[in-house]
Amino acid sequence: MSNSQNPNYDGSSFLIDITTTVNYTISTAKKRWRFAYTAIYSRRVMLSLAKEIISKRNTNTHPYSKLFQTQSTGSGSTLDIIEPLIPQHGTNNHYSLVPDVDKARLASMVKDKNLEAFVEFGRVEGVANTLGTIPAKGISGDDDDVAKRCELFGSNTYQRPPPKVFVSFVVEAFNDTTILILLVCAGLSLGFGIKEHGPGEGWYEGGSIFVAVFLVVVVTALSNFRQERQFDKLSKISNNIKVGVVRNGRPQQISIFEVLVGDVVSLKIGDQIPADGLFLSGHSLQVDESSMTGESDHVEIEPSNSPFLLSGAKVVDGFAQMLVTSVGTNTAWGEMMSSISRDTKERTPLQARLDKLTSSIGKVGLAVAFLVLIVLLIRYFTGNSEDDKGNQEFQGSKTDVNDVFNAVVRIVAAAVTIVVVAIPEGLPLAVTLTLAYSMKRMMADQAMVRKLSACETMGSATVICTDKTGTLTLNQMRVTKFWLGLENGMENFSNAMAPNVLELFHQGVGLNTTGSIYKPSSESEPEISGSPTEKAILLWAVSDLGMDMDELKRTHEVLHVETFNSEKKRSGVAIRKETNNTVHVHWKGAAEIILAMCSNYIDYNGIEKSLDEDRSKLEKIIQGMAASSLRCIAFACMKISEDIDYNDKEKVHQILRKDGLTLLGIVGLKDPCRPDVKKAVETCKLAGVSIKMITGDNIFTAKAIATECGILDLDGHVNAGEVVQGVEFRNYTEEERMEKVEKIRVMARSSPLDKLLMVQCLKKKGHVVAVTGDGTNDAPALKEADIGLSMGIQGTEVAKESSDIVILDDNFNSVATVLRWGRCVYNNIQKFIQFQLTVNVAALVINFIAAVSSGDVPLTTVQLLWVNLIMDTLGALALATERPTKELMEKRPVGRTEPLITSIMWRNLLAQALYQIAVLLVLQFKGKSIFNVNGKVKDTLIFNTFVLCQVFNEFNSRSMEKLNVFQGIHKNHLFLGIVGITLVLQVLMVELLRKFADTERLTWEQWGICIVIAAVSWPIAWITKLVPVSDRTFFSHHVKWVKLWVFKIKHLF
Repeated sequence: MSNSQNPNYDGSSFLIDITTTVNYTISTAKKRWRFAYTAIYSRRVMLSLAKEIISKRNTNTHPYSKLFQTQSTGSGSTLDIIEPLIPQHGTNNHYSLVPDVDKARLASMVKDKNLEAFVEFGRVEGVANTLGTIPAKGISGDDDDVAKRCELFGSNTYQRPPPKVFVSFVVEAFNDTTILILLVCAGLSLGFGIKEHGPGEGWYEGGSIFVAVFLVVVVTALSNFRQERQFDKLSKISNNIKVGVVRNGRPQQISIFEVLVGDVVSLKIGDQIPADGLFLSGHSLQVDESSMTGESDHVEIEPSNSPFLLSGAKVVDGFAQMLVTSVGTNTAWGEMMSSISRDTKERTPLQARLDKLTSSIGKVGLAVAFLVLIVLLIRYFTGNSEDDKGNQEFQGSKTDVNDVFNAVVRIVAAAVTIVVVAIPEGLPLAVTLTLAYSMKRMMADQAMVRKLSACETMGSATVICTDKTGTLTLNQMRVTKFWLGLENGMENFSNAMAPNVLELFHQGVGLNTTGSIYKPSSESEPEISGSPTEKAILLWAVSDLGMDMDELKRTHEVLHVETFNSEKKRSGVAIRKETNNTVHVHWKGAAEIILAMCSNYIDYNGIEKSLDEDRSKLEKIIQGMAASSLRCIAFACMKISEDIDYNDKEKVHQILRKDGLTLLGIVGLKDPCRPDVKKAVETCKLAGVSIKMITGDNIFTAKAIATECGILDLDGHVNAGEVVQGVEFRNYTEEERMEKVEKIRVMARSSPLDKLLMVQCLKKKGHVVAVTGDGTNDAPALKEADIGLSMGIQGTEVAKESSDIVILDDNFNSVATVLRWGRCVYNNIQKFIQFQLTVNVAALVINFIAAVSSGDVPLTTVQLLWVNLIMDTLGALALATERPTKELMEKRPVGRTEPLITSIMWRNLLAQALYQIAVLLVLQFKGKSIFNVNGKVKDTLIFNTFVLCQVFNEFNSRSMEKLNVFQGIHKNHLFLGIVGITLVLQVLMVELLRKFADTERLTWEQWGICIVIAAVSWPIAWITKLVPVSDRTFFSHHVKWVKLWVFKIKHLF
């Protein structure tokens, strides 16, 4: 340590720690200087140590360091005095940070859980001194201190593996089976084309396939690349956890990335430990280190034998403060995460189904192509095919070998064209675009998607099991009622309250809490931190009861704590008052649970009275408060006179008596419902989704809130079995649960196990279940549910990691928005499937019939690829980015087993495909005579009409059931822009790129004919949508279709 500073040394600030350390040689001069140093300070140090032992002061408030160590050399023992780490007694009252601290040894001590090194460092007090930390106040946290710590120890970040570059996504896209088939076709077509037409014009078809494949690959790679970047952004947001630290005595929330070595971090149930460190203070702390060690057993943390806290571990019980000793890549978690790259190859269930559909269609296309190849070869070699002049092509041995070869090449090219048409390579792209777009929009609507599959699964949800606090309510609690005994005491009660009663309330509120109060000065307002319930009670105690939390902590010692959890719904603490050594046990929790633990109650005057006669009155008071939507919290205490060893865990648990207590009072906390929650609940109900409220509150509060939110009927009428308590549901037999679970709308006083049971029962009944949760104990239910929705504000890190979607604003309205977006994703993909299959079916049938009947195909490979390109990429973009509509929330849920291609889709696509096939076949066989044109113009008319049919059908695909497909189209600028671009490109293909596309220029009249023929698809779609379809498979409908159709027409007109 530098001697440039000249602090006032105080012997009481030292701790002598004589240990044996590693051998090393020191110079004689150095020895003399250090022995002299010892002689000067030894007397002062010894006296201060004796004084310290006698006073038994808390070592947490008296920082020490190692003074000297006994070191062993080859010749014997020598005394080596280590320079003391002396506090700076400045205005900030902070220790100086030792610049040459052994960072590697400090980091390895925690990672290896090395108790020997822990003792050598002087335990947690010695480490705190070394790091310049006052345990009660933390680090100073000013800019200079932060900069120095970042420079010495680094930041709490780790180097992630570099993201994949764009080229790697291109390579992945080329690995797709569809692309590989198209590449083979391109190679064959290119070779055959050059052989038949020469290199000047023979490359058109093969080259166009290569261009088409390249465009599809680039668009797919670009989409996946952008999705990867989007996931990285979401990952950064997800990983940016808020951590509670104490700096310069002020509790504050900071980003996990801002945590520094030396920070004092506050931990509670459900928190993720943000860095490696040591246990500083706390009670009943247990952590789950399975993410690091793989061990499922919880590790109990205590200051002497197990003080080590590893980053990445989760707090499962208790609360504590920890001292951070290493951050970032110096931690075990940082080392591990630096070497792990995120798997971005997640395939959603819908993507898997589409892959299967694409593969099936491809196989059909290959089979048809093979059939065409066989038929055309038979036609050719049997002499049934003619050339352009009408002469028989194959005349046995008279035919030249080159002519035979060219004819076979042409036949194979026609078969390749069939394959190219059949493969719907746009389907996977459409899913990717839809999911990427919906994820981005959902983020803007306060929903962060952690798993892609949740986007589409949410659209199938039939039941939503929701929490109450913070989700249906605002989570802005305040104390509005207070009962002391049988008297309502919200007005001027603190003045009338007996001093001993007031003191007991101060103890019960201020010491039995995980919240904290910071008051920068006597004039400033207190800054209260903790859960909303804790903050409301602490604010009430400070403002109405005059509680001074700092004074309470100075004059009382906490002996043992039983932390609150959602199963017991209570917390307890044993405290000793230092002035008279009296010990009290205080309990706080759900009013009816605390009341059941009491045998007496206390009045304003501090007189204890028996509960025997008045218990029912107090129960009615609690029920009345609960019926007014108040959360009821009761306080109880007991004075303990036994002399108990608090280091003996079994005896300590005995002191926290759970019966024979004295009831102090009951407070009622009001948490208003969110203003828009009732509308959101109604929206979900109209969508056929059942809402079930699962809460820890008592049954009267639960019924009141559920009625206010619209989950229960407003008239207050509740049918049998609609409202149950957790213990009641838990005690049902399996058969009873399965029978009654669908009727339940509210479950009160529930535990996480009850929520899990309900999810399991609903899934067995065939429901798709979405569950909201915020606590650590909600993790099993969140994982079990089809869609786990965690809360972004109140949710613990354990809950968030177990969920599929994080609701960033904890608002039920956002849950309804997620449901709407889930349905939109599924609906948009179905629209595109209908649109894409119409193109494929029509093109496949036309080319097949023409090839088999005349030996020629009207649509060339280049033209068909052009259709595929504009329909796949531009069509996918147009239909995949449709926003959710109100109509989506008026349909019943899709459900788990509904087919991807529904009867409605089959009806629409077959009607359009049959119309297109009929028109184009008429043009193929009679077009020359009808329009008095040559074969080249006729083929151009067929190509142009086919493309324009798809453009008009794109409008039809905007809605699969609604007659008015133009509703809201003026708001969808992207759709209109894509249609405009498609038309411009089509004009270019027909009028300018004639040689490449094998087309001829058309007159204005011919363009008008093509547009009119294509426009007929609109009235056809309108009439088709009047045809009713059942929910069964398309081919199993009855004759009563006709009757229903006639009835619908009459009703319409």
